[in-house]
Amino acid sequence: MTLHSDSIPPIQPLHTLCPGTSARIVKIYLHGAMRHRLQDLGWIPGTTIQRLQSASGGDPTAYRVRGGVLALRACDARLVLVQVY
Repeated sequence: MTLHSDSIPPIQPLHTLCPGTSARIVKIYLHGAMRHRLQDLGWIPGTTIQRLQSASGGDPTAYRVRGGVLALRACDARLVLVQVY
């Protein structure tokens, strides 16, 4: 008899998502005004986020959360952990 465990998707930084990919926010390591602004916009653990497109130079990247779209720089997106589902 072989036991199979459910595989749990890895937790990864937000900036590593591929365009069009959706994930759930796990943890936000930003502080101060940026953290409060994201929380005001609904960026809280458990919320679904989708990576949209990047600027022509690759930074910033647009993300959709709760019907709103926000562009976030890669240095800030590195501090948001997500889990693809």
